[in-house]
Amino acid sequence: MFRKSKRNNVSLIIEDNLDYLVRFAYFRLENYIEAEDLVYDAILRFLEKAPEDIKPESVRLYLFRIVHNLCLDKTRTEYNDLVPIDSIDIEDRTTDVLDLEDADRINACLNSLPQREADIIRMNVIDNLSFVEISGILSIPQSTAKSRYKSGMDKLRKLFINNKLS
Repeated sequence: MFRKSKRNNVSLIIEDNLDYLVRFAYFRLENYIEAEDLVYDAILRFLEKAPEDIKPESVRLYLFRIVHNLCLDKTRTEYNDLVPIDSIDIEDRTTDVLDLEDADRINACLNSLPQREADIIRMNVIDNLSFVEISGILSIPQSTAKSRYKSGMDKLRKLFINNKLS
């Protein structure tokens, strides 16, 4: 399928992004083992169907898109609540840990946002994806991703403040 030199580049890109892909899936599925399985399925699908002339810089985008689509398929068939931020066991946590009450409030507020806005906020804030990558994963224009992010963040701020006051 891939020439030997391209296979090595693709393998390195997959290896470099494996943890990010699992984390991406975990936030959507709330089950680490299911997330790992889904990512490995995505990698197999990618390796089976990826074009031979794929550019190395496109590999990451393809993988995130496949994982995103598989997560959507899985959550459509079984409804999963979002994982509370305080229950996530990820090695590379940032040193700025949110107050647990604030984390619960943010999660509740994110749950009440429209799915398309909440997904973009999570992709940008939690998964550290750029708007270019987000627009590629969701197959929407970059300007749409940015406007949904801004709209969602505005709603999130209002909801969070209202929740904090009540």
